[in-house]
Amino acid sequence: MHTVTLNNGIEMPILGFGVYQVGPEETEAAVTAALAAGYRSLDTAAAYGNEEAVGAAIAASGIPRDELFITTKLWVQDAPAEQNTARAFDDSLRKLGLDHVDLYLIHQPFGDYYGQWRAMEQINRDGRARAIGVSNFPADRIIDLILNNEIAPAVNQIETNPFHQRAEDQRILAAEGVQIESWGPFAEGKNGLFTNELLAGIGRTHGKSVAQVVLRWMIQRQVVVIPKTVSPERMAQNLDVFDFELSDDDMAQIATLDEGGSQFFDHRDPEMVRWLSARRLG
Repeated sequence: MHTVTLNNGIEMPILGFGVYQVGPEETEAAVTAALAAGYRSLDTAAAYGNEEAVGAAIAASGIPRDELFITTKLWVQDAPAEQNTARAFDDSLRKLGLDHVDLYLIHQPFGDYYGQWRAMEQINRDGRARAIGVSNFPADRIIDLILNNEIAPAVNQIETNPFHQRAEDQRILAAEGVQIESWGPFAEGKNGLFTNELLAGIGRTHGKSVAQVVLRWMIQRQVVVIPKTVSPERMAQNLDVFDFELSDDDMAQIATLDEGGSQFFDHRDPEMVRWLSARRLG
């Protein structure tokens, strides 16, 4: 598996497996199949409600821990954020059945995320999270976080897909040594992604599917990507993207698909901020 090097020297697989919106009852089987297919990077979150199932699949796999890269995420915490973050992290570790994770992310840029970050810096210093980062942070907030804290985020996981390509965000992040990671690489099929004629035409040229073209496009941009599927066939297909290369013309054509906006929702929409900030995990 190809890797990227994070700003603290840790190697992270460029292609992993995500379990967002995979129900707890399906997750263990899906992760078991993903590990059998060859995935070694797994992405979950406290808010997904499936950390225990991910942990059960890891335990049953027999794969040595040092061969896996495990990411989970911290949801918005009530005050005192530092104490609650430490408790939330311990709860995630317990559910995963692990003594450390490879990457721990602040899931949303809301609440006292400075207090959350200070707690995460200590978790990182203690070696219980090998790297720490954020998710859904706009460029201005992540720059502010970097300028006012000791440890810079290693990763920013943000919506990135052919219709919302985030080239300027990637440029800003790269200048600060922060790795961009994509969630929603296929835009959940929105905007007719899987039937898009431009992507399909490029796929036909290379003997690949639209999904494989999108993943290869991400990889060639050095974007870490974590596609989700519960189909073992598609899991294998999504891994089969290292035997071809998109041309400069292919990349330029895909760049024309960028609409410059979310296919889901805007994290700066006041009503979305209210909704996400009010949500608490039970």
